[in-house]
Amino acid sequence: MKQYILTIITMVTVAGLHAQPLSLSLQDCRRMALEYNEKIKTADNAVNKAKLDRQIAFAQYLPKVDGSFTLLHMQNQDLLEIGNVLGVSLQTRGTFLAGVNITQPLYVGGQITAANRLARIGQTVSEEQQRKIRQQVIADVDNAYYTLISVRSKVQMLEAYARQMQGLYDQVQLGVNVQMATENDLLRISTKQNEISYQLQKAHNGEQLCGLALAYAIGTDLEQVIIPTDTIFNYQSSTLNSQDLGLSEDFSSRPDLHLLQQQVKASEVEVKRARSNYLPTLALIGSYSYHDNLKLKGDLNLPNGTNLGFNHTFKGSSPYAILALKLPIFHWGAELKKVKKAKLSLADSHLQLQQLERGMRVEVRKAVQNVTDGQRMVETAIVGRQQADENLRVMRQKYDNQLCTMTDLLDAQSQWQQARSNLIEAQTQLKIYETEYLRVTGRLEE
Repeated sequence: MKQYILTIITMVTVAGLHAQPLSLSLQDCRRMALEYNEKIKTADNAVNKAKLDRQIAFAQYLPKVDGSFTLLHMQNQDLLEIGNVLGVSLQTRGTFLAGVNITQPLYVGGQITAANRLARIGQTVSEEQQRKIRQQVIADVDNAYYTLISVRSKVQMLEAYARQMQGLYDQVQLGVNVQMATENDLLRISTKQNEISYQLQKAHNGEQLCGLALAYAIGTDLEQVIIPTDTIFNYQSSTLNSQDLGLSEDFSSRPDLHLLQQQVKASEVEVKRARSNYLPTLALIGSYSYHDNLKLKGDLNLPNGTNLGFNHTFKGSSPYAILALKLPIFHWGAELKKVKKAKLSLADSHLQLQQLERGMRVEVRKAVQNVTDGQRMVETAIVGRQQADENLRVMRQKYDNQLCTMTDLLDAQSQWQQARSNLIEAQTQLKIYETEYLRVTGRLEE
């Protein structure tokens, strides 16, 4: 019974710990996502495989050593009678041949060099692909993190708005009691409160969905409540300006560009490798073999008419060296067509690079423009919030002194709520624009 109670207490404690919110900064979320993401792990494996391919390609420069062993076991083979030799048979039961071969390529038309260059390019490509995936994962995490902060800020703003309306409702209720306000004013405030409650419920639902998206991005439990700790919305000024961020249109560090540049280099190597089919190949082969247990058995007819049996076993070693030269002479133009095909592929790679560079230039310029516009939107939203705060203060004083109507006060409060919502959206969008700018310029992980 005691063990059962302890088990229940342990389960409740673990559940309580699991239900606790998890406070994370943006750097924490980035780190968790980079450690968890399956695409990054796949890219890491691709880099390791590319390194192995490079080692395999380098091994082609080195001599290859192969061993062989042959065991022959078959019935005796009767041979024809030759001269005075009668009944000769070849016995191969247990005959074996063992040897070692060493092959050293001396010249293969540059094919080994081309293979090593392609292996180096393959490793660079895999590393750039890894960097591209890492930057995309970081961008996704930043987007989810900033969106969650935005929604949580809107929830807090709506809660403050609801408290304002409740205070106004209590004030008007006192006025109704002393016949200085009407029931219609209370009804209009109640209607506004219902509208705020509806907006607040939508904001809470959005907060849950944004938390779910962030939990999925960083690889934590989907039921985990995440509390962002970075305070990027201070409602005072924009977080960055053009000088701080260093807004330039240089995209030379972008992984996509490096990937296509490596593709052009690979196409150039493929042209050289196709040309190498015209060239001769030269290799040096050294071999050493040993044979034993090959027997020759028969009878020898002597001049005096007697038969003399004999049995001879063949064994020994035979080292040798071979210098092999292969010279292509005529292949019906197939090799020439391979070179032309490789040149066309190289031309395609250059065209793709030009197209990508033009597209990237447009994309970066758009990202710079978005950041600049986002900064202006934040500055405009800050001014709008300040004006809405002042307008609400003035309207509340006028309403308290019976110098304006309930409609004017409710309009001022609606403008206050809209101005703060606009500022939250503007600052959120600016942070997302800044992350996207760093991604399209290849500087997100710097």
